[in-house]
Amino acid sequence: MSTQLSSEDLSKRLLSLDFLRGLIMFLLVTESTGFFKILYLNSKGGPLENFFIQFQHHPWNGLRFWDLIQPGFMFIAGTAMAFSVTSLQKKGVSKNTITIKMLKRSGWLFFWGVLVYAVKETGLSFELWNVLTQLSFTLLLAYFIFQWKYSTQIIFCVLLLLLTEILYRFMNIPGYNLTFTNHHNFGNYVDLILMNKTSRGGWVAINCIPTAVHTIAGALVGKLILDKRNSLLKTLIITGCTFLLLGYSMDFFQITPIIKRIATSSFTIVSLGWCLLAFAACYYIIDKKNYTNIFFFKVLSMNSIFIYLFFETAGGGWLNHFIKLLTNGLLSLLNIPEIIISISACFLIILLDWGLCYFLYQKKIFFRL
Repeated sequence: MSTQLSSEDLSKRLLSLDFLRGLIMFLLVTESTGFFKILYLNSKGGPLENFFIQFQHHPWNGLRFWDLIQPGFMFIAGTAMAFSVTSLQKKGVSKNTITIKMLKRSGWLFFWGVLVYAVKETGLSFELWNVLTQLSFTLLLAYFIFQWKYSTQIIFCVLLLLLTEILYRFMNIPGYNLTFTNHHNFGNYVDLILMNKTSRGGWVAINCIPTAVHTIAGALVGKLILDKRNSLLKTLIITGCTFLLLGYSMDFFQITPIIKRIATSSFTIVSLGWCLLAFAACYYIIDKKNYTNIFFFKVLSMNSIFIYLFFETAGGGWLNHFIKLLTNGLLSLLNIPEIIISISACFLIILLDWGLCYFLYQKKIFFRL
């Protein structure tokens, strides 16, 4: 559904949240054009290969920049939820009404998450690995414990990570009891039960259990901001650094490997540490130091769900291909190198996607679930 917001509504926003959400959507839009893949393939064997490889998921045990995008998305979704729920409470909206609203939101996230990836050339498919289906679970979980004390929510997060460790280490299912081995772990077994298949890339549906920690943590940070805690930045920085030390140590000492594809506890802790530090930096620069020149990213942020669904459906399925063919046809007449043509097509797609969001922004039309 779409909504229209007044100028007053637009001004009462956490700009660092808008920036981070817009930045993540910009990176996802860019990735959908194939831009990062083009740069990586053309940098192989060169001095920039190690840089551009950071925009590809790590194949298994390790961490790259691109592995932090999904945790960041889950984290800021929790922060946004904290602001949304608190705003509704201040307006006198009843708890039952808010709960129904959250149930509907999660329901729509699950619906679109399933539908977007259901239609394939080989036929219809049922998959639960994408960020929207995962978020439908984590957002609802974060909401139902939102009123708990800070300490109680933190303990709950620890229990979620312990549950993850127990499921992978002690569920002795023949063929799927190799702990953190790709295609032979407990997560793969659950996928067979839920979807009658496993992911070729090693992704698992029960990632929603540990990654719920990202959304809950985001909601906790939102509460800290709303409570106007003077020690917020100090808390974020110290906690973020502590999580980095803990998570990397778990991997270094071979306690639990950092694996994004099955969201091991060490990965969840490390990625949360990076999320906290990134948020602290943006919050300090944008909201505290009043650097408000974020319009480019805000346009994408205000319609993040819409543009995500767009480039995963009509954009990726038709528009991107059409623009690439058109660009190749026109620029090849000028004998321009192939890589320049490919990059030009990517830039044009990005510009069109942003322009679509800008049109909606100008009309004050914002799609919400």
